[in-house]
Amino acid sequence: MDIDVLGALAVRENGISITPTAPKPRQVLALLALHADQVVPVSALIEELWAGEPPRSARTTLQTYVLQLRALIATALERGAADGEQSGADPDAAPGAAVRTAKDILVTLPGGYLLSSGGGTLDVREFDRLAGTGYRAMDAGDFPAAARLLREALALWTGPAFADVQGGVQLDMEIRRLEETRLCALDQRIEADLRLGRHRELLAELTVLATRYRTHENLHGQFMLALHRSGRRGEALDVYQRLRGTLVRELGLEPSVALRRLQRSILMAGPESLSEPAVEPGGERLVRV
Repeated sequence: MDIDVLGALAVRENGISITPTAPKPRQVLALLALHADQVVPVSALIEELWAGEPPRSARTTLQTYVLQLRALIATALERGAADGEQSGADPDAAPGAAVRTAKDILVTLPGGYLLSSGGGTLDVREFDRLAGTGYRAMDAGDFPAAARLLREALALWTGPAFADVQGGVQLDMEIRRLEETRLCALDQRIEADLRLGRHRELLAELTVLATRYRTHENLHGQFMLALHRSGRRGEALDVYQRLRGTLVRELGLEPSVALRRLQRSILMAGPESLSEPAVEPGGERLVRV
């Protein structure tokens, strides 16, 4: 089974979609797909579907949605088997080998349900693997590898997570968590590119990101640094002033100590003073000019 959640929901068995069009079964599949090969409690599914106000028939209705999903899986299995017969049986298949059924794929277990991926692909797992390897490359100072790995991880995102699913409490929480992991990977990939001297290449991207994430301090700090390194010190200082105005107006906050230090450094430094970004001993990001 192949599962994509970093964009539109797509779940395929034998290359055949088992994603329902009805909103409620789609929510159930989305939560099961995100946690593939793990038990999703009935209570979590009910909370997702009815937001703390389940009807008396909630469990029975949930079972109906599960049966609908199993029917889609069974159809995909039948079509896959038929296609296999037309193309010839797998010569390496063991005689009498067990054939997976819909109940083997969408499993009922005590307290919940489990969607078995059967060793298929799951884009969120691949994202976590690539991003984690990229973070380790950053820690080791291998910035070319970090930039490449994090770029590959981010390329798995084709849109917002579960872009075409009407999410409830559980999915909304998971969507926020996934978006935060994406932003962390994006932040690190941009830092790796800055360390590689790609500041001019980053300007267009950071212009869009600073507009989209109007209170994200580190993205704005990276934008300021890229502008300053490109000889555009006045524009870098304008970015700081716009961010400060937004933070004060919308959140009642001043920019962080690290960002204020960056602003002062840009004010005092000449365009030729371009050292690398660094992290303070306590872990706080300190972007130096």
